Amino acid sequence: MTQRLLTHLRHVDLAVPDYEAQLDFYRGLWGLVPVAQDPGISFLAAEGSPEHYVVRLRRAEEKRLDLLSFGAATRADVDTLAERLLAQSVPLISRPDTLQTPGGGYGFRFFDIDGRTVEVSTQVEARRHRKIEEKESIPVRLSHVVVNSPDIAATRAWYERHLDFALSDAIGSPHTGDVMNFMRISSQHHSLGIAAGPHTSVHHVSFEMRGLDEFMRGTGRLLRAGAHMTWGPGRHLAGDNTFSYFLDPHGNTLEYTTEMETLDEDTWHPHQYTFMDDDVSDQWGTANPMTEVIAKEQHNDVDRGVFVAPPV
Repeated sequence: MTQRLLTHLRHVDLAVPDYEAQLDFYRGLWGLVPVAQDPGISFLAAEGSPEHYVVRLRRAEEKRLDLLSFGAATRADVDTLAERLLAQSVPLISRPDTLQTPGGGYGFRFFDIDGRTVEVSTQVEARRHRKIEEKESIPVRLSHVVVNSPDIAATRAWYERHLDFALSDAIGSPHTGDVMNFMRISSQHHSLGIAAGPHTSVHHVSFEMRGLDEFMRGTGRLLRAGAHMTWGPGRHLAGDNTFSYFLDPHGNTLEYTTEMETLDEDTWHPHQYTFMDDDVSDQWGTANPMTEVIAKEQHNDVDRGVFVAPPV
């Protein structure tokens, strides 16, 4: 089995102009819990997760992705990864040090090939969490994040080379090439997805529900509240997970999901799926058809906060 320095996805940090509307949506409707707050910034946890927080919201003039955060097991692993990235000419934002965010810990930040800020950390204080009960339609934890890249092959190769991500499955066609790569750092089918898009941006952020009933109850709760559902409910083939996609107040796509596939990494071989097969998008056949309108919504706005990193 592959020995990796990364363990899991910790949190996704977003910046938005209408901070109050975004905060009301995430804590009121989406089901996250504020755990710390300063003027213009909030840290939100998922009730069933030991992660100190899974989303950070920040007030800013322009909407952007502030960073993606991944966990590591030990300080030695964090140091090893930082030295490896330096040796590979990956631009570091900071060297490993004590973190000043809620939960503390030890970590550092760097830029990926598309200019996103990525953080790796360890020894973050575990949050006191609880078991999500039957019929409780709030997120258990952060599941995965999918990003848009104008060069999906280069972005995939960068995450494979520098961070030891492995390809679980791909979707595409002979005419388009790959349009989606599902990448893992554990036996979970994917923690990171890379979508072919016209620009660098967030495609969607996904949250795990307790089970199918809670997934459907959460989907219905948002629909009754008037939230804009773009696609779903349905069940993907790659990952075998369910999906209901909604837009937050700033047009970021969020997903409720559950039952993602767990792989045997020693025997798994990636599938090359095609969207020409209807089951690839939705095995159940219950979701509205994927259209150009939905795809454009998931392209999101151009992330103007990215740094133009050298191609390494």
